[in-house]
Amino acid sequence: MANRINVDLHGHQSLFKLKKDRHIISSDLDMDIIEVIKTRRSVRNFKSDPVEDEKLLVVLEAARWAPSWANTQCWEFIVVKSAEVKEKLAETLLPMNPAFNAVKKAPVVIVACAKLGLSGYYKGKPVTDKGDWFMFDVALALQNLVLTAWSLGLGTVYVGAFDAKKAAEVLGVPQEVSVVALLPLGYPAEIPKEPPKRKDIKEIVYLDKYGHRWL
Repeated sequence: MANRINVDLHGHQSLFKLKKDRHIISSDLDMDIIEVIKTRRSVRNFKSDPVEDEKLLVVLEAARWAPSWANTQCWEFIVVKSAEVKEKLAETLLPMNPAFNAVKKAPVVIVACAKLGLSGYYKGKPVTDKGDWFMFDVALALQNLVLTAWSLGLGTVYVGAFDAKKAAEVLGVPQEVSVVALLPLGYPAEIPKEPPKRKDIKEIVYLDKYGHRWL
């Protein structure tokens, strides 16, 4: 049972259960974590059903508990429900981005932001050749969020091809904070059936030195 997902909202180890008008959720967040990882799909077509605030709090709580550089927790999240704001955010997407309708029509769009100059820094200076690590830390938080959402029957899709500066203007984000990603969230209207092909583990894992195949 070590690979089970438990959500603790109040400092106690407890399983989260919900009942709602249109959906009965008997999911105890008890889906095997490997199953959640392997079955999750990018969802771009959502039902119009609203997402309950209780569920939003659960997925955001999962994000809050992600690891981060020196526990700096640089992430911040904007929960967008306004149809007008979602439409403006959709207009910031690059023309080739297939997530336009997802951003515009999903019941909720979670905007992931990051305070700059915290992650990857020590005494105000970056300590690695990677500079600011905010992308890494925000990605950890979002992975927690999307996997927990999937275990609750909610779909998401990562949206990164957009004009972050224009999105920041729409949302009133200050200059010292970066808009990292848009995450439409809702009940899937359809789910892609086949998972995208993954490389064989033998292609990506080495032992002791790069290029020295382990398997």
